[in-house]
Amino acid sequence: MFITGRRQEVLDAAVKQIGGRVAGVRADMSQLADIDRVYDAVQQQHAQIDVLFANAGGGDMLPLGAITEEHYQRTFDTNVKGTIFTVQKVLPLLKDGASIVLTSSNAGSSGTSAFSVYGASKAAVRNLARSWILDLKDRRIRVNVVSPGPTETIGLTDVFGGGEQAQGIKDFLATQVPVGRVGKPEEIAKAALFLASDDASFINGAELFVDGGLTQI
Repeated sequence: MFITGRRQEVLDAAVKQIGGRVAGVRADMSQLADIDRVYDAVQQQHAQIDVLFANAGGGDMLPLGAITEEHYQRTFDTNVKGTIFTVQKVLPLLKDGASIVLTSSNAGSSGTSAFSVYGASKAAVRNLARSWILDLKDRRIRVNVVSPGPTETIGLTDVFGGGEQAQGIKDFLATQVPVGRVGKPEEIAKAALFLASDDASFINGAELFVDGGLTQI
């Protein structure tokens, strides 16, 4: 198994935590040269890939009126451009009948103040899957989408400004989620593993919300 990340120290920690036969390749998946470098590293050890989980993404909050070109480009380069070329460049390595899982967000299906660019980028990711299942039909490659809600991660804390301010916003979000809390990273991981597995062999082009019911209300 190969994993990627932009920050070497975080990547090293993830490799250590996962253990076993896992390799980390430092890469920014919004950069095409970095994507090529990842797949070059994979090819040195494996002839084919069974599962691709395109999870790289991020965004920050700016309301309409304050949106900048740099904000737009940074968000769409990572979330949309990165997803497109991560998938496109893996196709020669991906075996027929393989599984692709993309990460969207519940923000792609609902409005969020000051988060419109991020939401639009995640809506784009969800729509890519709808077309790609047709492009990949002859190879029997499934493409599904996991859409998390608010999840207890460093990224979410940073989006909300860190510290007590971030905790206050997360506490408020927990009151809006029908199950009464924000999600845990391992809950998102389990959903992605299900979509990637043979247990989901007749699921294709679907969006699985892992958000405690937030999008359904």
